[in-house]
Amino acid sequence: MPWVLDLDGVIRLGEQPIAGAAEAVALLRAAGEEVVFATNNAYRSIRDQEAALDAIGIPADGAVVGAAQAGASLLEPHERVLVVGGPGLVEEVEARGCTLVEDGPCDAVISGLDRQFHYDALRRAGLAIRGGARWILTNPDPTFPTPHGLEPGAGALGAAIRAAGGADPLIGGKPEGAMVGLIRDRLGGDGIVVGDRADTDGRFATALGYRFALVFSGVTTEADLPVEPEPWLIADDLLEVVRRTLA
Repeated sequence: MPWVLDLDGVIRLGEQPIAGAAEAVALLRAAGEEVVFATNNAYRSIRDQEAALDAIGIPADGAVVGAAQAGASLLEPHERVLVVGGPGLVEEVEARGCTLVEDGPCDAVISGLDRQFHYDALRRAGLAIRGGARWILTNPDPTFPTPHGLEPGAGALGAAIRAAGGADPLIGGKPEGAMVGLIRDRLGGDGIVVGDRADTDGRFATALGYRFALVFSGVTTEADLPVEPEPWLIADDLLEVVRRTLA
């Protein structure tokens, strides 16, 4: 049975591993289950994501699928693209064969989490979109969990770009079609998604036709229940999900 695991809020909080996550992944693999990590974190490169998992005891070579990949798949090779995002997103756009532009007319704007986001980036993106460029947003998450609390995500920056550009984006990552296609092509039509938020992970599971396990180790708390879509299983963390499922 394929398992699709979110990273932020399921495996880690920032750089801090969530207790029991490495053990849970090891139990799944020992049981012969396939594990893929599907993350809406488009800031870091896939190589960096894999290395970060290796560092907390979870071998992950070739096992990470990200929103930057999904968003870049919506671009056409050789398009002129303005990127508002981190190094992982830039890497995927370049790998797609696109030409990066800093300002002015372009074919597309692609945006994600940008830790150096500032007014001029907003100005350039807004003008390009109003000038006819289509806009791709890596993921709609307004926040992401860290050890310090919820910090602004790509969706929060996207709200500003939406206001500046006067248009709605295509979504690359969870829960939309590009990420759904990447996972379904790899794993098929049956599996389990484990995530910490129903609006992205839960809807992603529904789009895939997978079961959705909701955990309280990230964004969602017990006080937020009920949520839609309704989870197949609710648990404190990934280790509890795995133990109850494999029992």
